[in-house]
Amino acid sequence: MKSIIQNLIRVRNPRFQFDSELSNYALLKFVWVTMTNIIRGLGVLFYFRNPKGAMFKSGVRFFNLSKIKWGKFLKLGNGVFISSLSKKGIDIGDNVSIGDYSRLVVSTSFNNLNGFIKIGNNVGIGEFAYLGGGGTLEIGNDCIVGQYFSCHPENHNYSIIEVPIRMQGVTHQGIKIGNNCWIGSKATVLDGVEIGAGCIIAAGAVVTKSFPSNSIIAGVPAKMIKRRNG
Repeated sequence: MKSIIQNLIRVRNPRFQFDSELSNYALLKFVWVTMTNIIRGLGVLFYFRNPKGAMFKSGVRFFNLSKIKWGKFLKLGNGVFISSLSKKGIDIGDNVSIGDYSRLVVSTSFNNLNGFIKIGNNVGIGEFAYLGGGGTLEIGNDCIVGQYFSCHPENHNYSIIEVPIRMQGVTHQGIKIGNNCWIGSKATVLDGVEIGAGCIIAAGAVVTKSFPSNSIIAGVPAKMIKRRNG
């Protein structure tokens, strides 16, 4: 039975290999949880949507589902909330995993429906992430992201002293993260930043400016500490 399940998992992850010490009890528990999550994913059929092998844990919620697209084998953790209040919505690729209690929110205002979120293929995002898309957010293929990651493609205007900041509007430049990036836990990326392919962002970094491909980035505010090519 273990080899059958392993081959099924390899449809999504061709290099997957069970550890030789994995117990039958743990394997059966995994199968039970996975089947339960697949059944939850089938719930989108009631909205005339193809689940494409989606697996949802408990408490997953959507807002404006018609503007959300996803590829094969989407995995959403407990309490994930996805809101696509926008003109272009949210586009999620194949084999994407989003951890427990994460939030993807394009817009929170009915008077500005611009922006979008696009996530590439084979992306894994840890628990408690907040991905805003008001000024557009793009994450490339094959990225791995730790817990509490946050992206904020929006800035408040504040130049007029006499007017409350909340009344001065916002600016949007957008955030782009290239393919094959590794982003550590509690990293934050701010508006106007473009991260090249193959970058590594250290845990806790606050990224306020753009960096070229294969940069290793750390600090508050983040700086390049070395290149992956030496």
